[in-house]
Amino acid sequence: VRVADVIVAEGLTKSYGKRRGVIDLSFSVQPGEVFGYLGPNGAGKTTTIRTMLDFIRPTNGRISVFGLDSRADSIEIHRRSGYLPGERALYERLTGVEFLAHFAALRGEVDWRYVRGLGERFDCDLNARIRSLSHGNKQKIGLIQAFMHRPELLILDEPTQGLDPLVQQEFHLLVEEVRAEGRSIFLSSHVMPEVERLCDRVGIIREGRLIAVEDIGDLKARALRTLEIHFAQPVPPSAFSRLPGVRDVEQHGDTLRLTVAGRLDPIVKAAGQFEVVDLASHEPSLEDVFLAFYGKGENGAG
Repeated sequence: VRVADVIVAEGLTKSYGKRRGVIDLSFSVQPGEVFGYLGPNGAGKTTTIRTMLDFIRPTNGRISVFGLDSRADSIEIHRRSGYLPGERALYERLTGVEFLAHFAALRGEVDWRYVRGLGERFDCDLNARIRSLSHGNKQKIGLIQAFMHRPELLILDEPTQGLDPLVQQEFHLLVEEVRAEGRSIFLSSHVMPEVERLCDRVGIIREGRLIAVEDIGDLKARALRTLEIHFAQPVPPSAFSRLPGVRDVEQHGDTLRLTVAGRLDPIVKAAGQFEVVDLASHEPSLEDVFLAFYGKGENGAG
């Protein structure tokens, strides 16, 4: 029996009049899943999150979290969630410890050994005043605040902005621990390698509309990849140009460079008719996949 989805959006629409919000979003996030929410700035990622947490109200449709209505049950949803906003506001006069103690008092049931452990993992001085911290160190305080009560759901809006690579690596380990414990993460990002590494599925939002929800593996499998086949002697491009899935063939001496979508079986069989010296496949990055999706449909700002 499948456990109920942690987040369910049904026809979610938020209109700001002439400014674009989000339009008719429908998606779900499963227990123990890291769901990536991908799109450029202004696409509607933060609007979706703010609606989920009842900071703004939908114009049409609905979104539920833990089976609870985002509007009627927002206090219970907040209790069971951890949230890092994309543009967080910290109490600048407090130290990190004082700031976290304030949130711990509001939440209750916070294990301070775990909190201090997070501070050590992120190499964060919790005794410094927040106003004296760099952008990256303020981001660390925000992350600790989101994770510190071990919530069932983490909602993270651009979580690694401003973090140095070592701290990003520690964040990635923490995400993997949360997933292993069966908790869920909704991760808004425009950092392709991060989404590629961490997420089980990804929703791609463009100009307020959800244009795809896919498994990471399926998404990459559908993308264009590049094959370079080095033959013992020159081979005519026409031997490959009409094969299914082949988009483009370039000849460079004894080497053919093919752009391919989908299965490689026809290409491998065609290459087998000739003497192959070397074959290299360049897997698509999620960025390539993303650009392929963004190449569809209307033009205009993302």
